[in-house]
Amino acid sequence: MATQRTLDDTALNGTAVPSSRPTSPVALAVFWAGVSIPLAWGVINTLVQAVKLFR
Repeated sequence: MATQRTLDDTALNGTAVPSSRPTSPVALAVFWAGVSIPLAWGVINTLVQAVKLFR
């Protein structure tokens, strides 16, 4: 008896599940901005605080 794999099985195995449609460039830009802006704020804030510490 052959084993039939479903999409859930491949997702649990760690293999990539193909997308039915490509990701929108606008959505990618929004998501990258959603990650990059807080990250940049945190890095800048840390550097500003470090400069105060070593003055």
